Amino acid sequence: MPTILRIGAYRLFFYAGDGGEAEHIHVERDDSVAKFWLTPVRLDRSGGFNRSELLHIHRIVEEHQSALLEAWRDYFQG
Repeated sequence: MPTILRIGAYRLFFYAGDGGEAEHIHVERDDSVAKFWLTPVRLDRSGGFNRSELLHIHRIVEEHQSALLEAWRDYFQG
């Protein structure tokens, strides 16, 4: 599970087996987790985050979209 970014309490990562799916990122804080597609940035699913926190995480993913896509492509497309 490569960690791509840590921002505040959030860890942004993907699983090594995620390469067969479209580009996305997982975000976790404590026991809460969400999955965001990267192109375009949109929430796929979440568990444990409230609506306002998901909006905040969405903005974080948007702000770092280029770096997240680059990390995805470097890891899965080498």
